[in-house]
Amino acid sequence: MRKFTLLPLLLWPVLAFSQLKKKPDARLQQDLQQIVAKFQGTAGVYVQQLQTGAWAAINADTLFPTASIVKIPLLVGLFDKLEKGELGYHQTLIYRNSAKIGGSGLMQFFKDSSETEVSILAALMMAYSDNTTSLWNQQLAGGGAAVNVLLEKYGLKDTRVNSRTPGREENRKIYGWGQTTPREMATLLAKIFRGEVISRASSERMYRLMTKGYYDEQALTQIPPYVQAAAKTGSVNESRSEVVLVNAPHGDYVFYIGTKNIKDQRWVAENEAVNMIREISALLWKHFEPKSKWTPVFRTDKY
Repeated sequence: MRKFTLLPLLLWPVLAFSQLKKKPDARLQQDLQQIVAKFQGTAGVYVQQLQTGAWAAINADTLFPTASIVKIPLLVGLFDKLEKGELGYHQTLIYRNSAKIGGSGLMQFFKDSSETEVSILAALMMAYSDNTTSLWNQQLAGGGAAVNVLLEKYGLKDTRVNSRTPGREENRKIYGWGQTTPREMATLLAKIFRGEVISRASSERMYRLMTKGYYDEQALTQIPPYVQAAAKTGSVNESRSEVVLVNAPHGDYVFYIGTKNIKDQRWVAENEAVNMIREISALLWKHFEPKSKWTPVFRTDKY
């Protein structure tokens, strides 16, 4: 059974920063470098154990395409409007076919004039990476420019929404819908977990939404199914990435694995970038939970 240390919520950020070590965890850094060195493409990693401050980083401040991981900033923008009372979480909305966007998600299959609500848009965006609801949420949040102002407020200098955002057309050509660095996106997820984004209530609701994802065949396959984790994947032809916060028995840890310029662009379970994400996730679990006897049983041919 996991033992919790009760700390006043407002002390968490101070504790985390005070414990952040000046030098990376040497063994973890070396192990990560050995994995990344084999990768045919550009990879970036940032990992931090939130209670001890232990960390490791590779290209942690390099820009990577977010792909669907941009939906975390969009969620923050949506909850900013909810917190201000400009939207209601269970506010009724009407779906129109004109909002349909292809790719991942379920709302594109809704019938025209179907009744839905804001909470469903948020849930579909995070659970099924729904593109239709994501663009709708971006509009409800006031657009990419409004979301970017919020990201700046929370100290994120490089993480931005590019698509459908005036002035960011050149960035969109390079990075697509959004851009981030491994350190910044991991930091944003940690801030949400600690209750520091928008409000404690908003952060907790956002975190709950992020623990119910459908796309769980990458990093999450290397974490026991009975251990809670908040995660979001992002995939386009030239990039596969993932951000995860694991509520591990002996301390929460967060990591972001970003890739770009990947040689293997196959849409298969054994894609090289996806395999690297799994390998790093397995390494982190064993590093932070060395006494765990659990072993992965993920099989591409059956599950």
